[in-house]
Amino acid sequence: MMALAASGVARGAARAVAGPALLPAHPEPLPLADVRLLPSPFLDAVAANRRYLLSLEPDRLLHNFRTGAGLRPKGAAYGGWEGDTIAGHTLGHYLSALALLHAQTGDDEAKRRVDYIVAELAECQKARGNGYVAGLLRKRKDGSLVDGEEIFGEIRAGDIRSGGFDLNGAWSPLYNVHKTFAGLLDAEQLCGNRQALAVAVDFAGYFQRVFAALSEDQLQTVLACEYGGLNESFAELSARTGDRQWMLLAERVRDNKLLSPLERRQDVLANVHANTQIPKIIGLARIHELTGREAAGIGARYFWEIVTRHHSYVIGGNADREYFFASDAISKHITEQTCEHCNSYNMLKLTRHLYNWQPDGALFDYYERTHFNHILAAQDPATGMFTYMTPLMSGIKRAFSTPTDDFWCCVGSGMESHAKHGESIYWQGADTLLVNLFIPSRAHWAARGADVELTTGYPYDGEVKVALGAMKRPGVFAVALRIPGWAAGRAALLLNGGPVAAEHGAGYAVVRRHWRAGDTLTLTLPMDLRIEPTPDDPGTIAILRGPLVLAADLGPVDGPDRNAAAPALVGSDILAGFRPVAEPAVYRTQGVGRPADMAFGPFYRNYQRRSAVYFKRFTDAQWEQEKIAFAAEQARLADLAARSVDVMYLGEMQPERDHQLSSSISYPVVYRGRNGRDARTGGFFQFRMKVKPGALVLQATYWGEERNRAFDILVDGQRIATQTLEAEKPGEFVDIDYPVPEAATRGKGDVVIRFQPHTGHTAGPVFGVRLFTPAVAAGPVDVAAGPVDVDIGAKGVTARG
Repeated sequence: MMALAASGVARGAARAVAGPALLPAHPEPLPLADVRLLPSPFLDAVAANRRYLLSLEPDRLLHNFRTGAGLRPKGAAYGGWEGDTIAGHTLGHYLSALALLHAQTGDDEAKRRVDYIVAELAECQKARGNGYVAGLLRKRKDGSLVDGEEIFGEIRAGDIRSGGFDLNGAWSPLYNVHKTFAGLLDAEQLCGNRQALAVAVDFAGYFQRVFAALSEDQLQTVLACEYGGLNESFAELSARTGDRQWMLLAERVRDNKLLSPLERRQDVLANVHANTQIPKIIGLARIHELTGREAAGIGARYFWEIVTRHHSYVIGGNADREYFFASDAISKHITEQTCEHCNSYNMLKLTRHLYNWQPDGALFDYYERTHFNHILAAQDPATGMFTYMTPLMSGIKRAFSTPTDDFWCCVGSGMESHAKHGESIYWQGADTLLVNLFIPSRAHWAARGADVELTTGYPYDGEVKVALGAMKRPGVFAVALRIPGWAAGRAALLLNGGPVAAEHGAGYAVVRRHWRAGDTLTLTLPMDLRIEPTPDDPGTIAILRGPLVLAADLGPVDGPDRNAAAPALVGSDILAGFRPVAEPAVYRTQGVGRPADMAFGPFYRNYQRRSAVYFKRFTDAQWEQEKIAFAAEQARLADLAARSVDVMYLGEMQPERDHQLSSSISYPVVYRGRNGRDARTGGFFQFRMKVKPGALVLQATYWGEERNRAFDILVDGQRIATQTLEAEKPGEFVDIDYPVPEAATRGKGDVVIRFQPHTGHTAGPVFGVRLFTPAVAAGPVDVAAGPVDVDIGAKGVTARG
């Protein structure tokens, strides 16, 4: 089994299994319909999600499906993403979520809505007459929005214009299509709706014809645009129908640029969009299961290993600004744009596939950590709303969706995540029941005709009880309880209050005996605090208790200290400074917090609170040096402020108004707590800044890891510099100075500063602009020089006159 160490997310080598028959070879989860949740935060999440799902109107989500098919809509379209070219993706998520909710709770209204939506989709498909059924839109060159099917006619004819997220004017259309397929397949599996399978078959036939018209090179161009897990849908359709033609189609929907290196165990994840990749890896896993193709299994497993071991934060989530970064660079990417929810939703799906191939408790150590600390954190149970990102930067609040005006991808995956919290608690195989998650619940194990009840206050309490109730087929079988890796061999197990013999291996305690109704296993796990450093920096740490990541409470989201500096932990024995309070899993530091002591509690619960999760750790001597360095930096900033003529805070409403900002194809951004602005190809942004006579320097701030950026900087129409941002400067903002020719400002009270991208590039993002006079010690500035070309290269910043 893989031990949890370093980052705590599936790191280390596999541990030996105590005998080949200890665990079943290919376990399956108990059907969701056979599991019912008991009171816990997970049941609260399901209840909040149900309220939200039933507040939505299916006819509004069906609006574009009907209009595209030439049918009169029955409801107005929703806003947000449902008003853009990705419209229609939410319906697929919604259909899956309703089907899952029905299975998890038995909710009749959820099933009624599933059947209604499927019937509506069948009507839309019949009206089109060619098998197509989708709600996506496309934007024509004149800016008009029309039904998205017309892009597929262009593609069949060889007119393919594909980018990372745009295909012929539609936003990730094949990703969108995958969501509809997935919803139909869930409706069939979880609600017994056979019509859904028929619609899916005809829909697949449409795309079979589209792809048949393409050469392999053309198809690879199409697949350069995000396509979700479309390969998984076709593979699953083959399994459901027994028709091999859909497996052939699944294997053709293959992004060779990513999948082939992974199958050779080559890490190519740095700087690629994270959630674009995970669904196609799930499809690869399903293809392996159905065909036995070994390379597909190698690629899927290797991907899981490198993501969980080298790219995952302490809460189990991954990616920054939606992208994977270099391996083992967590400490350099603790920002307000960490941990997109869709990524974790899909990583948990992938984990389930790998567990079916070979049970290993380490897989569920990762699953549990992510389930508690990211999935629960991404839904506010008071409102049922969802985050897109779950920020780990100190002091940053979580931004939640609104009921009808967002419909992000993470709203869709959130609908699904919180409809199925019982799906992975219990697994079965051969004559063994495996308990992988300690969530209060009741289940029916049909293979033994046995009722099972799990009661616990976990993770606040370390005691877990698993009781067997009525049993139609008593006898000798095994019950396997996962022993988390963090328990470090200190778990205790009792049977009916007394000692019990158990085999141990692969992260489990396995009890094999003749079971009777009323038998109860009691597992007690240690709930000690522990420190977990980031894999790349032992001085950046997080605090955990059992499976829970603890966070410092920095106050309400609108509190007065929301812009305070990130806190630190100081001392030779950090954990000795944590004192428990009356509430379980809540602590207060004593003498180790800087600038002051802090209250700590479970991170996931800080829905409307600002948190600190990662901390710089210092000894007392190191902290004194840190204070000296801080004072020196403050002195430098004070000197710069004294020499400043004007400062422009880009991306902030009032400064942009005050400086008369105008722009085209330009967007405000926020990263690492700093506001900024960029401009895309064909656009610009410009603003006025005050000047004074004499030499001046214009300073712009950039993030040091930007790539493929090239743009000009102009002062009153005169180009003073060409800037390229290409190579990495990990983990830091970069200030670049540009001398301003005196002729450009002579006799003026203000000037217009303009950032303008080169064709095919982006200008910025720029995180602030400052005009200041040179320091006296710096010597004269060559104001006669013409514009400079500036690179951020691998060896630093260079200027070429």
